[in-house]
Amino acid sequence: MEEYAIQFKNVTKEYKLYKSDKRRFLGIFFKGIKYKLVKANDNVSFDIKPGEALMILGRNGAGKSTLLKMITGVVFPTSGEIVVNGRVSALLELTTGFDPEFTGRENIYLKGQLMGLEDEHIRRLEPNIIEFAELGDYIDQPVRTYSSGMVARLGFSINANIDPEILVIDEALSVGDKQFREKCQKKIDEIVERNHVTVLYVTHSPESASNFCSRGIVLDAGKVVFDGPYKEASEAYDKLLKV
Repeated sequence: MEEYAIQFKNVTKEYKLYKSDKRRFLGIFFKGIKYKLVKANDNVSFDIKPGEALMILGRNGAGKSTLLKMITGVVFPTSGEIVVNGRVSALLELTTGFDPEFTGRENIYLKGQLMGLEDEHIRRLEPNIIEFAELGDYIDQPVRTYSSGMVARLGFSINANIDPEILVIDEALSVGDKQFREKCQKKIDEIVERNHVTVLYVTHSPESASNFCSRGIVLDAGKVVFDGPYKEASEAYDKLLKV
């Protein structure tokens, strides 16, 4: 039986949209509160082999972010099955799992443990994480004292330096100033060049994935409308934008 890094089997994710926060709160306790049911992902199925680089295309609201969040376990499918084989590093929800009362250094261990790493492994990675984040003495200060940019930089550094087996990237990611963003892009390129790393790259611009993605999936209204070679996926996305 062929081994896959990621499998989506008829996955649907539904959200209840209420007219106000008050109605959403009441909906937790009472039936009959009106809401609109929206399918962020609708019966999605695909497989990704280890080491494959997959580009995910789609307009805003197509379901790209929800798909990634289900892979990383931030949200769960309403129906269907998702199988993930490998350690996932997600360059999207960078600050998830941080404790604001812990120092930056302590959060490195906390987040590493949440990713399933042993303390000894984290200890080996710690110097590279700290050096890359460029936080100086702030690394031993509580994260609640950080600016949002500093938190994002620490989050990126942890996710990018844990030797991921599966790398999930949102092209819209913005971390720090121009110089640090260029440093982040260089780091992503280094990870992608490793043959054993499986990559999922969400983008609005197919050209940005041309160097490393051989395959593309196009999402529209939560459904997979194309799954195939990179060039054909780019053409399918262009046609979709013109509709």
